[in-house]
Amino acid sequence: MKQFAELTQRLKRQRIALLTGMVLHAVAMPLWAQDASVPSATVDIAGHTVPVVAGGLYDRFHSNPPLSVIAAEAPDVDLSWFRGLAKTRVDIGFESYSPNFYYRNSRVTAVFTADLQRLRELMPAEVLAQVQPLQVWPGRGLVAFTAYAYHYCDNDSYNEVALSIVTSKPGHSSLGPISLAGQALSRDFWGYVLKLPVNTELARVRGVVGYNLPKWLTPIDYRETDKSLIFEIADSATGQPDVVFEAQKLDAPSSEPELVTNSFTNIGHDGELAYGYAVSRQLSHAASSDAAAVKLTLSQGSLSAYIQSLQLGRMLKYEYVPDFQSALYAPEPLARMLARE
Repeated sequence: MKQFAELTQRLKRQRIALLTGMVLHAVAMPLWAQDASVPSATVDIAGHTVPVVAGGLYDRFHSNPPLSVIAAEAPDVDLSWFRGLAKTRVDIGFESYSPNFYYRNSRVTAVFTADLQRLRELMPAEVLAQVQPLQVWPGRGLVAFTAYAYHYCDNDSYNEVALSIVTSKPGHSSLGPISLAGQALSRDFWGYVLKLPVNTELARVRGVVGYNLPKWLTPIDYRETDKSLIFEIADSATGQPDVVFEAQKLDAPSSEPELVTNSFTNIGHDGELAYGYAVSRQLSHAASSDAAAVKLTLSQGSLSAYIQSLQLGRMLKYEYVPDFQSALYAPEPLARMLARE
């Protein structure tokens, strides 16, 4: 009870920080600002007045900071990969630049089996016409629960949690384990995003307006211990603790850089099918199939209830990626991709 009370108090403090828009500078840790002296500013994004860190990357450069600035502010970050990527100006409901750069980040992912029929019910008919949840055995599909800590990126710093259905690639047959193995070999993964809470209004507005993703604003606390990474998600309506995801730090992660692509299919604002993707450069990574490596604690909150409705089963894979970089590309019409195939 004492631990629960302490968690409740911590998340209440975060909620206050969230509502006042006071977050730390992009290079600071922890991600939530408890110091009210940190100045804030506002920017206009498609008619939304959005609080940002005054003098932060987004306030100064609106998704297009020169790499020379990043090199000066974060000299420990390897920018070699980003120097080979060109940004272009795009209109995604507001003026932005693609790809969006994430310079220093951490993530943990657990892939669970789930009720296949329930997964199909949660996907729009238009999306189901192009992709299917991958069936790993009769009646069971897969969902990926991923928690991100974006320590330093074009959008300052923030935390995010993604709950996604693992699907086939558009234009390809859904062959269950065969399709899954093919995606793993090519490091090209596809999904349909069900839930995507974030802890800054900047991340929420950009994701909803620009990508039509199911984002909402809620406190997400990220912390490390000597043995694990812990993400605590509050219920946005009550501010009470909702979901806690604790993931082990695996021993001896590989330091061999690895490129991975994660893509999603959804319906754009114009009602047409769209897709988006991010390419990640994983600088430190490890994986395990040991179910003891992760602990997903659910409560009485809305996200917990939603996850419970999926009837999660066995955890098939855990990915520990304490250090990665990423480039998130603007969404495009799915028909354009299919025409290129």
